[in-house]
Amino acid sequence: MNERNLFGKGKYQNWVNCYPTIREDLYFVLDDSWDIPKDVNDKPNPFLGTVELNEERFPSFQGTPKERLQQLVSCIKAKGWKGVGGWICAQKADNQHEIDENSYWTERIRTADESGFDYWKVDWGNNLHNGKWRKMLTDIGKQYAPRLYIEHACDNKFIEFSDVFRTYDVENIIAQPVTIQRICDLLPYTASTDAKGLINCEDEPYIAAGLGCAIGIMRHPFVGNMPDGNQDIAFPPVGRDMKRRLDEIVRGVRWHRIAEPFGVNGKDFEIDKIKLEDYWMLKEKETWVKSRKAGSKVTASAPARVSRGMPLPEVSDSISEERPYILSSRYPNGAIAIASIGRSLGREYISKRIGVTIHIPQVEAPIGVFGYFQELTLILTDTLNTKKYKVLAQDLAGNSPSDITKRIKIEGKKITISGELLAHIGLMKASKNDYSDPGLVIQILKKRSIK
Repeated sequence: MNERNLFGKGKYQNWVNCYPTIREDLYFVLDDSWDIPKDVNDKPNPFLGTVELNEERFPSFQGTPKERLQQLVSCIKAKGWKGVGGWICAQKADNQHEIDENSYWTERIRTADESGFDYWKVDWGNNLHNGKWRKMLTDIGKQYAPRLYIEHACDNKFIEFSDVFRTYDVENIIAQPVTIQRICDLLPYTASTDAKGLINCEDEPYIAAGLGCAIGIMRHPFVGNMPDGNQDIAFPPVGRDMKRRLDEIVRGVRWHRIAEPFGVNGKDFEIDKIKLEDYWMLKEKETWVKSRKAGSKVTASAPARVSRGMPLPEVSDSISEERPYILSSRYPNGAIAIASIGRSLGREYISKRIGVTIHIPQVEAPIGVFGYFQELTLILTDTLNTKKYKVLAQDLAGNSPSDITKRIKIEGKKITISGELLAHIGLMKASKNDYSDPGLVIQILKKRSIK
C-alpha cells in the first residue's frame, strides 16, 4: 500500500483508476499498512494503530498529519471517487503509550474530519473483540466527526452501535453461503437510534442487493497470477473466478442508486428453515487459510431463502440439491430486489434456473433482478391495464431501457417474465470476457397521455 501503486502507471499500479463508471458512488478505502513505515509490517509492530499517512510510503504528501491526509484525499477525489477512508488497527500505536486512549483517538478522529477522511475500517489489534473500546471510538466519532463512517466487525452485537458492520473475511471458493449465513445471524439485532446498523457483506454485490446490504468491493481487474508469479490465493481462477466478474459490481452499485442499503431493526425479516450446503474440493493455492490442505473438502451452509421487508419468495424447486439460494428485500423506499445466488458444488459453480414468484405491493416500484431464473412471476395488487401501463427493463450496467411489455405474459394481476428474456436484458451491456451473472431493473410505468 503506497503512493506508487495508487497513482503509478505500471502493470499492477494505478489503483485509483479502477471502476471508472461507478467511482462517484464509492469510497476508496486504503487497507492495512497505509499508516506504518515500509518493510516493518510484521507482528508485533509498534506502529500499528498510528493512523497517520506514512511519509515513506507516500513521499509526495508533506506537512502535518492533517495536511498530508488532506492532500491524499484531494488527489483521490480528483479521480472521481466519492470519498476516502482507511484500515484502522483496533489499538493505539505501542510507541504512543504515554497518551491516554480518549485523547489519542479524539485527536485522530478530529484529524480525519478536518482532512475530509470519510471511512474507518476498524479491524484486528488488541481491541478486536473489545466492545467497550469500540463503543468509545464510535462515541468520539459521533461527537467530533459525525459524517465519519466507523465500521466495526467480529462480534455480532457490535452492530447495535455501528453505522456499518462488516461480515468479515471469507474464502472466495465458498464465500456465498458463509456470507448469507452471517447476514442471517445479524438480522435479529436492532441498531440504536443514533446508529445506522448497515451490514457490509463485502465483495458479494448480488447478495448485497438481495438483502439490502452495503458492498465492500475487493475484486479488481488485475487478472491472472500475482506480480511474483504465484496464483492469487484470495481470488483463485476457479469456480466463479471473481476477477472476471467486474460487471456484477457495477450492477450492484448502480442498484444502490435506486435503493440504498438499510439497517437492521430486529424484525421484518424471514429465514427459511431449510438449509443448503455448498462444498469445494480444494486444490493447491485456492485459499488464504493456511490450515486448509489440498484434497480437503471445504463446506458451508445457509438458508435456502431469506427475505427482508417482505414474505419469502415462492419457488418452483424446493427439492433438488443444486437449487440456488433465493434472496429478496423490500427497501424502505418501496423498491424490491430478488436475487438468485448460485452454488459451489465439488469444483463447479452451478447456476440452476428455477421459477420464482414474488408479490409487488406498489405497481410502479423499481424491481431489481439478479442472477439466473427459469422464469420470474410478479403478483400485483390490481389487474395491469396495458393500455395505461408499459413495462420497461434495463441492464444495470447500461443506460438505456427496453420496452418489454409485448415480450412478457400478463394475466390479470400476474406478470410472468421468462428467464431467457431476463438474461438477455440483464447482460445487454456485458463487458468482453466478463463472466458476471445478469443484473437488471424492471419498472412498470404509466404511459404518457397523447393529446
